[in-house]
Amino acid sequence: MEYRSLGRTGVMVSPLCLGAMNFGGPTSTEESIQIINRALEAGINFIDTANVYNAGESERIVGRALKENGRRDQVVLATKVHNPMGDGPNDRGDSRYHILRACEDSLRRLQTDRIDLYQLHRPSMTIPQDETLRAFDDLIRAGKVLYIGSSTFPAWMVMEALAISEQHHLTRYISEQPPYNLLDRRIENELVPLCQKHGVAILPWSPLAGGMLAGRYPPGAEFPAESRAARTGNFFTARISRKGRDVAARVAEMATERHMSAAQLALLWLKDQPGVTAPIIGPRTLEHLESFIPVTNQKLNDADRPLFDALVHPGTAVADFHNTSDWMKARIVD
Repeated sequence: MEYRSLGRTGVMVSPLCLGAMNFGGPTSTEESIQIINRALEAGINFIDTANVYNAGESERIVGRALKENGRRDQVVLATKVHNPMGDGPNDRGDSRYHILRACEDSLRRLQTDRIDLYQLHRPSMTIPQDETLRAFDDLIRAGKVLYIGSSTFPAWMVMEALAISEQHHLTRYISEQPPYNLLDRRIENELVPLCQKHGVAILPWSPLAGGMLAGRYPPGAEFPAESRAARTGNFFTARISRKGRDVAARVAEMATERHMSAAQLALLWLKDQPGVTAPIIGPRTLEHLESFIPVTNQKLNDADRPLFDALVHPGTAVADFHNTSDWMKARIVD
């Protein structure tokens, strides 16, 4: 496996990151641990979770698995802070008050003395970034966090954060975790070149477009009863667009021609996009993980790139994976 540098840090991570959002629901504890152990066995050394995933249960499962297998120091462990973890007004957000307490809670659930990559799950439009960055800087000086990153930030806020860190001699973000897949390529306009210019790793979430690019939602078909769209509805259902389904069907045809699954081909395209460090895969089952593992050692054929660009033009979108980003004004009309 060809490992990649996590931004400009020199820390080497696998080209796929194991996302733990499903751990503890719908994926059982037992199967979640099996998935973690199999991923490590396959050479994946990067795990991403968040305190809010299943109300902390995902972090507990990841912590338990790494404690039991004794491989904590072989893993780059990432988690996030921002979303509500209680009913109180200060049990959420990007304030110093919340971040310092949330970090202690995550350390306990993860059964570790440090978080390798601590990420702000979403930006705040009301709390000054220097407040947040100073809290992160103190956690790093205390040895409780090694690196920090952002998630689903507009490009201007990433640049502002980098400038504040330089101005005040604070630790800088080394990664950004945006929504990015073939169906929503809008980050290519500003965020990708910004990250390439300043050595910020890109860790895309929803690389398979919520299952559309895995053939989960064929054109014209009803949502499968056990699918996430059927189970959750709301903002997730709004991402399953007609145009997105049509593009996914074409990707499936291309995959068949290349003796791959649609999910494998879509993931391979994203893994080898300029600026991308490691897409975050979120397997619900061990079988899903097994299907992703071969992609870690594959390379996208350069001759295939124009075929993907013809399906969705660079910098554009046919499905809206920024529909939970308050700062994103543009909406995709299906």
